[in-house]
Amino acid sequence: MRRMTQRHLDRLLTPQSVAVFGASDKPGRVGTTVWRNLLAGGFKGPAAPVNPRLQALDGVRCFAAVAELPFTPDLAVLCTPPDGIAALVAQLGARGTRAAIIVTAGLTPQQKQAVLDAARTHTLRLLGPNCIGLLSPHIGLNASFTQASALPGELALVSQSGALLTALLDWANAERIGFSHLVSLGEHVDVDFGDLLDHLATDRNTRAILLYIESITSPRKFMSAARAAARVKPVIVVKAGRVPAGMKAAASHTGALAGEDIVFDAAIRRAGMLRVDTLKDLFIAAQTLARFRDNRSGELMVMTNGGGAGVMVADAASPLGVTLARPGEALMQRLNAVLPSSWSHGNPIDIIGDAPAQRYVDTLKALFDAPEAGALLFVHAPTAIVPSEEIARACAPLIAARRGRVLSCWLGGDTVAPARRLFEEAGIAGYETPEEAVRAFSLMQTYRRNQVTLRQTPAASANCAPDMAGARRIIDAALATGREWLDEVAAKELLAAYGIPVVATLKVAASPQAAAEAARRIDGPVVLKVVSPAILHKSDAGGVRLDLRGEDAVRAAAQDMLAHLHDVRPEAHVEGFSVQAMVRRPHAQELIVGAHVDPIFGPVLLFGQGGTAVEVLGDRAVALPPLNRVLARELIDRTRVARLLAGYRDRPPARIDALCDALIAVAQMLADLPEVAELDINPLWADEDGVIALDARVRLSASKPSGMAHFAVRPYPGELARALHWRGRPLLMRPIRPEDEALHRAFLEGADPEDLRMRFFQAPHVLTHDDLARLTQIDYEREMAFIVVDEQAPGGPCTLGVARLVRDPDNIDAEFAVMVRSDLKGQGLGRLLMQALLDYAAARGTQRIVGYVLRENRGMLGLLKHLGFDSHADLDQPSEVLFVSRKVQAAA
Repeated sequence: MRRMTQRHLDRLLTPQSVAVFGASDKPGRVGTTVWRNLLAGGFKGPAAPVNPRLQALDGVRCFAAVAELPFTPDLAVLCTPPDGIAALVAQLGARGTRAAIIVTAGLTPQQKQAVLDAARTHTLRLLGPNCIGLLSPHIGLNASFTQASALPGELALVSQSGALLTALLDWANAERIGFSHLVSLGEHVDVDFGDLLDHLATDRNTRAILLYIESITSPRKFMSAARAAARVKPVIVVKAGRVPAGMKAAASHTGALAGEDIVFDAAIRRAGMLRVDTLKDLFIAAQTLARFRDNRSGELMVMTNGGGAGVMVADAASPLGVTLARPGEALMQRLNAVLPSSWSHGNPIDIIGDAPAQRYVDTLKALFDAPEAGALLFVHAPTAIVPSEEIARACAPLIAARRGRVLSCWLGGDTVAPARRLFEEAGIAGYETPEEAVRAFSLMQTYRRNQVTLRQTPAASANCAPDMAGARRIIDAALATGREWLDEVAAKELLAAYGIPVVATLKVAASPQAAAEAARRIDGPVVLKVVSPAILHKSDAGGVRLDLRGEDAVRAAAQDMLAHLHDVRPEAHVEGFSVQAMVRRPHAQELIVGAHVDPIFGPVLLFGQGGTAVEVLGDRAVALPPLNRVLARELIDRTRVARLLAGYRDRPPARIDALCDALIAVAQMLADLPEVAELDINPLWADEDGVIALDARVRLSASKPSGMAHFAVRPYPGELARALHWRGRPLLMRPIRPEDEALHRAFLEGADPEDLRMRFFQAPHVLTHDDLARLTQIDYEREMAFIVVDEQAPGGPCTLGVARLVRDPDNIDAEFAVMVRSDLKGQGLGRLLMQALLDYAAARGTQRIVGYVLRENRGMLGLLKHLGFDSHADLDQPSEVLFVSRKVQAAA
C-alpha cells in the first residue's frame, strides 16, 4: 500500500509547464527576475510569460490573459498587484491549473481570504503570498527571484524567511552543496510546513529535509507530518527565537519555566527531528546523518598523529556529553604491536607525528577489528616527514569500505587540500576542525535519542485507574463557586485521586485557635501555611512556618502570620490555614512536577529541581503528553538533578519508577480533566522510599484548555480496542502499537508467499527493522491499523489479521489494505476487519475509502463487492491492478 501524497503538491514542486504572470522587461522588477530565472534554469517544459503590455519577452511570445495561453499551466507564478490576485486565481482554477506561487506582497487579510476562497473551489494549492518562490534543480526549475540558481542534490530546504533562503543558497553554492527543492513559504496562507513535510517524506529525490522555522500555526498538523517524515528520513530544524525578548510574569513556577522555546524543543524531540543552533550546523547535521544514521555507537574513538589535536578533541567532547571510548585489552595488545612504545596508550590514540603511511593503515586495521571503535574520528596534522596526500592515498580505500564508522579532519589549509579531496572523493565525511567533528557526533547522538522518543506511542491512561468520580467532584465544586485556583487541600486531594502520594493536610478557619486544635490531631511537629486565593507563592509572602511543636507554638505562629500578612498583603483575603505533618526524609531531593498549556502546542509537562529557588536554578525539562515509562525517564534524564537522584556519597538512589509514575499520572490528568489549565507540585520529594507531594497548586479554566483534543501528539487510542468472539474463540481487535513488531514479524513471515504478493504487489523479501517500524509505528492522527490478536494461543499471543487505513491530509480519501493469516482465509475475519475500517472512517469524517487490488485476487474483490465497493481500471496503474472505492456513510 502506497502512502497517499498531499493533493496537487506535485504540480507545485515538479510541474511540467509554467506560466509567469507579471513577467516584465523592466530592470529591477520582480516579474523580470522571476521570468529570466525560469529561462536560465534550464526548465524543459512549456513556459509562457503573461503581460498584456508586451508582444514578446526574451524571444518568447507573451500572452495577455489566462484565456489566451496555448496550454494549461501546471504551475502559475503570480507577480501582479494584490487587488487582482483573487480573480486571477479563480481564472486559473477554472482553466485547470492546480498550483500557484504568489510572489506578490502586501495582500490585506480580506484579499488573502478572497484568494483562498477562489483556490479552494478548484483545490488549487497556493504558496505564499510574499515569498521568494521555489527551486527544483533536478528539473531545472527556478520559479523564484533568488540571485542564483541551485545545484542539484538530495537536500530539501523549506524556509519561512526568504532572506535566509537566499543567504543559505549563496553559501551552499560556494560549498558545492546541492538541493532537491528549495521552498520559500512566505505568509503560508495555504501550503505550510505540514504539507511540504508530507510531500517530501515520499519524494525520491530528497534524502534529508532541512527547515528554517519562525512560527508554527497548525501544531497538530505539523507534528503529525513531522513524525511521519522523521520515520523515513532525517528532518533537521533551525528555529529562530531561542532567547525571549523578556520573561512574562507567570502565576506558577511552571508557567515561568515552560517558555515558548523550551516547548518547541520538546515538540522537535517528540517528533524525532533534530534541532540545531546555526545555519552551518544545519548542513553539518545533514551530512553526518546521511552517512551515519545507522551507526549506533554511543562512544567515540579518536586516532591522531598529534597530542595537541587529541587534547582539542577531548576538550570539545566533555561539555557536549560525548564519551571517549576506552580501548579494551585486545585492542591495546594490537596497538602495542604496531605502534612505537611512546604512543599515548589510551584514547585519543596518538600514533606520533613521524608516523609513515603504513602505521596509519596498521592502526586503522586494528581499530576496525575492535568493537569499541564503532565510531572513529581520524584527525591528521600535516608534517614535513610524510606528505598528507600519501597518507590519504593509503588510508582512503580502507576507510571507504567502512565509511559509516569514520569522521575525518585534515587540519590545515593548502598543504592538506589534496588529502582532504581524496577523502571526499571516497565518500568519507570530513570536517574543518576537531571541534566541528565532535559537534557532529554529538548531533548524531541527540538525533538517535529523539528517534527513540518518536517510536513511543503511549496511551492517555496511566497504569493505575484514578478515582475519576472524586476528581470530578473537586473540579466541579471549584468551578461552581467561580474559583480559579484550588486551595492546597483540594489540590492535594486531586493528586491523591490520581495515585500521587501526598502529605495528609487539614484545612481550618483563619483562627489561631483552630490551627492549634488541628495540630493536636497530628502526631509530632507540623507545618502551618496560609490559605488565600490571593497568595499563591506562600513562602515569598511569609505564609509558611515549619517544624512547629505543640499547640502553643502553632497558635503563636498563626497569630504572627496573620499580623505579618496584614502588614505586607493587606488586600489579600485569608480564608484559613492548612496544617500538615512535618515530614522528615533526610535523603529526599526537592523536585518540581508541573503542567502548563502552551499557546501553540497545548498541554505540556515540566520536571526539574524544585524548592523556593526553582526559577533561579533553572534546572528543568519539558515534554509533551502523553507519557509512558520510557518518555518519563527520558524527561528526568534531561535535567541536572537526575544525577543527584542516581545517588551519591551516603545517599541511596531515589525510586525512579515512583517518580515516573507520578509524571505519567499528571499526564493522564491533563487528558482526563480538560479544565486543568496549570499545575505545580513543588516540592515533590523523592528518595529511596518513593515520592510524596508536600505542596501543590492547580489552576482551573471553564474554557477547557487541556484534554486529549488539545494534545499535539494523539495518544494511543486504546478506547478503540474491543473483544471479539469468533468461531468460538475469544479474540481482541485493537489498534497496532510499536511493541507489536515481533508479533507482526511472525505474522508476515508465516504468511504464504502468494498472500504476501497479493498484499504488497511484489515478491516477498527479508523484513528489516525499518520495514516493520513503518507498519507498527504509526501516527494515529492520520493512520490506523487494526490487528486481531489471539492472546490465548498455545504458543503465546499471535496476530491473526490486520487492516490498515491511511487518510490523505485533507481527509477526503483513505487508502486501505487488509491481510488475514493464510490458514484463516475465507472464514469471515477479513470482513470483520473491513467493517472496522468502514466504521472508523465514518467516525473520522472521511469521505471515501479507496484501494488497489490485483485482478486475480478474487476473494478480496468478492468481499469488496459485497461491501458496496466499485472497481475499475486505473490508467495510472498496470493493467493487472484494479482501483476500488466506496463512499463512506457519515456516522450518525
